[in-house]
Amino acid sequence: MTPRILTRATVAGLAAVALLGSAACGSGFDDSAKDTKQSSGPANLQIMIGSSGDAETKAVQDAAAKWASASGNTATVTPAQDLTQQLGQALAGGAPPDVFYVDAARFADYASVGALEPYGDKVSNTDDFYESLRSTFTYDGKLYCAPKDFSTLALEINTDLWTKAGLTDADVPTTWDQLTAVSQKIKAKGMVALALGDTRDRIGAFMVQNGGWLMSKDGKQPTADTPENLQALEYVKSLLTNGYAKFPKQLDAGWSGEAFGKGKAVMTIEGNWIKGALQNDFPNVKYKVVPLPAGPKGQGTLSFTQCWGIAAKSKHKEQAIKFVEAMTAGDQQMAFAKAFGVMPSRQSVRDQYTGEFPADKVFIEGAAYAQGPVNAPKMDSVLRDLEAGLQGLATGDPKTILANFDKNAKAALGG
Repeated sequence: MTPRILTRATVAGLAAVALLGSAACGSGFDDSAKDTKQSSGPANLQIMIGSSGDAETKAVQDAAAKWASASGNTATVTPAQDLTQQLGQALAGGAPPDVFYVDAARFADYASVGALEPYGDKVSNTDDFYESLRSTFTYDGKLYCAPKDFSTLALEINTDLWTKAGLTDADVPTTWDQLTAVSQKIKAKGMVALALGDTRDRIGAFMVQNGGWLMSKDGKQPTADTPENLQALEYVKSLLTNGYAKFPKQLDAGWSGEAFGKGKAVMTIEGNWIKGALQNDFPNVKYKVVPLPAGPKGQGTLSFTQCWGIAAKSKHKEQAIKFVEAMTAGDQQMAFAKAFGVMPSRQSVRDQYTGEFPADKVFIEGAAYAQGPVNAPKMDSVLRDLEAGLQGLATGDPKTILANFDKNAKAALGG
């Protein structure tokens, strides 16, 4: 997963979401959705996914065909070329797919305008989903959709470079102070200690480790400008200004995983997607994965997830919920994990998953102390401004960065 790059496709996707919002304001989106006449009996479900590749597309299509055959329905799975753009346009146009992937970072935009059916409490054993994932897809107190799978961040260590720096297993950092200490030793050997992504999706983990975050849990109030977040950004700034940490562009890399794979840094902070990236591009790199060092307030990481959204305007909501039930069953989630490397969102298969994929144990255990993305609508420009501030953190003022976020977020939320 590379840092966000604003492409023309992304801009088009954001425009589609804006269109959805204006359509909702102008045409009573909530009311029309509630009045959608439901069809009983066999349904032809239309399912749109944002696929990571052929393996995921085939796995979802096979699972959908199996469900359709057993249930007497039909199910057509379409991998989108640009999910945000195509889904936004379909929802705004009033003819959305019945079921679709919803990224956590986009969820509040859809939920806030009534585009999603809040079916979460109709799925069996919702407490089996990790609490951090359930809260991510809760809006106005309602669990809207079932978490599909998830990823978390951890610390990756190049074991050859670690040894070259004169470090042992006893030096693996478990606190910020220890991270600083080992970084000093690594720099003294002429190496860069940490390749760190210059986005909220990496730097934000330090806020969580100090008991802070950007928004209140209900997504109603910005909470960036606090002593906890200020201390976290000041710590990250110290890593940058002392030369212990460097952003990917400073290491001639497109993202931290590339810098790590090229041996430009001894450590990096990335998610479990780095495993496949290193296997493909840097198969000779030897590394280990450990939890992120704890901050003053304890352990903290970030989670990245999607849910199975159901359109509020779907004519087949009952059948769609049954489809989602099948897709999020423990055995089916394990099948997806084996097919294309995702981590199941149900806790009941955690031991089965870590038994099958022991190298991912650290990542899946991170669910217990993970923070999801900003859970509020209309935040695109606010978050882009935050990213720009974080990219200049080495020479910038952390207090100003945080205060600007709060000011901009309040304006976006109408506060």
